[in-house]
Amino acid sequence: MSKNPTTLENPSSHQTQWLLLLGIILVGANLRAPLTSVGSLISFIRDDLDLSHAVAGSITTLPLLAFAFLSPFAPKLANRFGMEKTIFFSLLLLTIGLIVRSLFGTSFLFIGTIMIGMAISIGNVLLPGFIKINFPLKIGFVTGIYAVFMNLFGAFGSGLSVPISSIKGLGWKGSLAFWTLFAIIALLVWLPQLRKATESAKVVKAPVQKGKSIWRSPLAWHITVFMGLQSLIFYTLITWLPEILQTHGYSTSAAGWMLFLMQFALIPITFIIPVTAEKLKDQRLLAGVTAIFFMAGVVGLFLGSKLLIPLSVILIGIAAGSAFSLSMMFFSLRTSNGQEASEMSGMAQSFGYLLAAIGPMLFGGLHDLFHSWKVPLLLLFLIAVIIFIAGVNAGKNTVISDSTRTKKSA
Repeated sequence: MSKNPTTLENPSSHQTQWLLLLGIILVGANLRAPLTSVGSLISFIRDDLDLSHAVAGSITTLPLLAFAFLSPFAPKLANRFGMEKTIFFSLLLLTIGLIVRSLFGTSFLFIGTIMIGMAISIGNVLLPGFIKINFPLKIGFVTGIYAVFMNLFGAFGSGLSVPISSIKGLGWKGSLAFWTLFAIIALLVWLPQLRKATESAKVVKAPVQKGKSIWRSPLAWHITVFMGLQSLIFYTLITWLPEILQTHGYSTSAAGWMLFLMQFALIPITFIIPVTAEKLKDQRLLAGVTAIFFMAGVVGLFLGSKLLIPLSVILIGIAAGSAFSLSMMFFSLRTSNGQEASEMSGMAQSFGYLLAAIGPMLFGGLHDLFHSWKVPLLLLFLIAVIIFIAGVNAGKNTVISDSTRTKKSA
């Protein structure tokens, strides 16, 4: 097998190799923190702006809707301008969105949130294909690295938001604005990649077999449902876990750190799972165990025992890390080239995040209707059951370009 000149095995230069990897890491670091930083602050935002639970939930839902509607266009933008340039402008949009969300009035809170969602959706979609193109022999390793940093910074977003907001003069607006710093750093580090935009565009445009639309593939739909519903659970709990825990006697700060624990628990898993999944013949067992962990964690939150809650939060974190990593790996393992991986990523993150967008608002709305978190948690358990079914089917050893009956060649 010939080696891509930008892979770890045969880089054009040692410096270029590590600069590319650093750029991927920094892009990943900005794909969750701007969203997870909201969860711990949602009660402050809701009280300050006098919002209902359902409307407050839309602060998390709006980015997911942006993911859903923009994701199918991300591969087209990359084909037109090159992956590197498209990712650069997404980082620029992210920086502007973070400023708009944090420093102006109520309307701009939602406008900035939409801009943030649009920016993150591009990175979400393009990174799996970008990794497949640039590191074809190290897909699991590089996917694991960027996923670790994405979730590490996501955890910091949850855990540090309340302490930062407590600094005199900052409040929740200053706390949200803090994450602009990391977007600017990523923007600067990514600048050297713009020189490769033309070359990347040509690579992304590699021909795909006609008549093999992924939207008609049952396998692609299993991947999409798995991706979407695991995201629904994650973003729903990112938004409402602190308030759920406050009903069980946790302080605002303690609940924020439990949200940090949930995300911290998934960090090692996001590295272990891609590396493991790449070595296995299929990933059905990993997907099934992941769904079972989701179920067990939700049951623990439903029971509400202070002894069970920390364990439940950890189980949900492990499941979320495993489910996300498997989703990213499915984009590569179930496709034949970088373009198809980007298209699979776009489909899964379009329809999948449309499903996920329902979660925070529906969860908050059910709480307003029943004045309890019991019914919403029962809904999450049923969703975990569907994740089990979709995940086992997505884990089968096939690729989308072949017939759904054809086994992927070794």
